[in-house]
Amino acid sequence: MAVSQINNEHIIEQASVISQEMLASDIYSMWIKTNMADNAKAGQFIALYSKNGATLLPRPISICEIDKENKSLRIVYRVVGKGTDEFSKMSAGDAVKILGPLGNGYTLKDKTAILAAGGIGVPPIVELAKELKEKYDCKINIVVGYRTELFLLEELKKYGEVFISTEDGSAGTKGNIIDAINENNVDGDIIYACGPMPMLRAVKKLALDKDIEAQISLEERMACGIGACLGCVCKTKEKDEHSNVNNARICTDGPVFEARDVEI
Repeated sequence: MAVSQINNEHIIEQASVISQEMLASDIYSMWIKTNMADNAKAGQFIALYSKNGATLLPRPISICEIDKENKSLRIVYRVVGKGTDEFSKMSAGDAVKILGPLGNGYTLKDKTAILAAGGIGVPPIVELAKELKEKYDCKINIVVGYRTELFLLEELKKYGEVFISTEDGSAGTKGNIIDAINENNVDGDIIYACGPMPMLRAVKKLALDKDIEAQISLEERMACGIGACLGCVCKTKEKDEHSNVNNARICTDGPVFEARDVEI
C-alpha cells in the first residue's frame, strides 16, 4: 500500500478493496485494506478519490467499522453522484486512493447511552456501539430511523436494544426517531447522534429538555477535508482561533460537536 504524508495526522494511501456488497437500494458496504485502521476511531471519516481526472475533490464517507487486527475499514455509503457511483462498481482487489483518518470522532463516556441515527447517519454508530461496549460495557439504547428499507440492524443488535422508526410505518414506530424514543420510553444519560440536520436539531432540543449531554455529528459538503479551505463551517458559541469568528470547521473541529456548542 503506497503512502504519502500530508501532515503528522493525515495520510494519502493507495489502498485496496477487500469486498463490496449492496445492502439496500443505492446503499453499498465496502471493506478496504488500509493502514489507517491503526489510528481510526468511531465518528471519523475518510475521503475517497475518484479515478476520473476531471474530478479533483475526494468524497468524504464516514467510517462504519474498524478492524485493527486485519488493518481494514468498512464504509457504508449511498450512491448520490458520479463519484459514489464509481465506487459502487469497485470489487475485490481494485485499488482506491484514500485520505484519512479525518475528523475528531466521538468522546466515549461510561454512561447509559442513547445512540440516535437516521438514514445514511446509521453506519457510523455501528463502530461507536462496538467501542462503547468493548470499553465500558454500558447499557446502550439504539434508535434508528429509515425512510423504508432497513440496513445494518443485525450488526447493531449485537451491542444494544434497537428501536426503529420508519416514515411509512412499515417497521417500528411510524414517524421519526424522536417519535420512537417517546413511544418506547427510551432513556439515557448521554446521546450520541448522526443524521440529517432536522433530526440533529430535534436531538439537541431533546438533550436540552432532559439536561443531558448530546454529541452530534454534522454532515456538510467538504472540499479539502483537512481544514485548510474553510469550505465547511458551522456557527459556534466560541470564536475560532484561526478566523477569530464564531465558526468551526466541520472537517477538523468536527464532525462531532457537543450540541450546546453549535448553532444548528
